[in-house]
Amino acid sequence: MDALAEIRKRRLSLGIPLGELARAVGRSDATVSRIERGQIRPSYELVQRIMKYLEDREGIAAPHLRVSDLMNAGPVTVQGSAPLSEAALAMERGGFSQVPVLEGGRVTGSISESAILRALARSGGRPAKVRDVQEGAYPIVDVEFPAELLSPLLARYPAVLVARRGDLKGIVTRADLIKSLRGTPMRRAPTTP
Repeated sequence: MDALAEIRKRRLSLGIPLGELARAVGRSDATVSRIERGQIRPSYELVQRIMKYLEDREGIAAPHLRVSDLMNAGPVTVQGSAPLSEAALAMERGGFSQVPVLEGGRVTGSISESAILRALARSGGRPAKVRDVQEGAYPIVDVEFPAELLSPLLARYPAVLVARRGDLKGIVTRADLIKSLRGTPMRRAPTTP
């Protein structure tokens, strides 16, 4: 069992003494030691209790990140009634390749550099409104959404919007997630009391 081979490593990485783990799962120090060394094969139920205890302790040592830990707060948005030139200027100023589109405070879509370029090619340079060329809206998740679940969404969409009770609070882009993977794990560093 792969889980058995990991027990000792996980226990030591968390700094849990053998006796503490043994007491937590209702077994003797010797029994847990023999399990870790592969000398006895524990019941499925005991392995589950050991793993749950270790996972609970890992959650305390390094709690999972929420999307609010990674988001860019106060995202730049553009109104659907704005001319394309205003959207292009907002993206240029912020160094963004896409921004959400709002109408009356509600997210109605998104506008990207490629959508602007397609519109310019089709229109022959005639002015257009953002709402005329906007693309679909990005998914919206709650501020408490687990950060480790962002990858599948960002594999499909260039950005994910973050809201609290329907109020837009932030945005996470593919670039943000890639930056976080360079050195920030999807769990917070342990806090010292």
